[in-house]
Amino acid sequence: MIAAVEAGERVTLTVRGAPVADIVPHARRTRWLDGAWLEEELIEAAADPALADELDAAVGRTLEEDFSFDER
Repeated sequence: MIAAVEAGERVTLTVRGAPVADIVPHARRTRWLDGAWLEEELIEAAADPALADELDAAVGRTLEEDFSFDER
């Protein structure tokens, strides 16, 4: 059974035919990421570039200064 899990298989343990636990291969995470790949992923996932400029321009202002609201 351990050899099967080591080979990548998932094994279900049963008691009287009822599943009670799964033995699965330990997740092997990549410890290091390629810097160029990570930079590309972060650029693709970034917010709208114009958002930072809009937020910088809005600092210290209120909605009333930016919009005229109809009083009804």
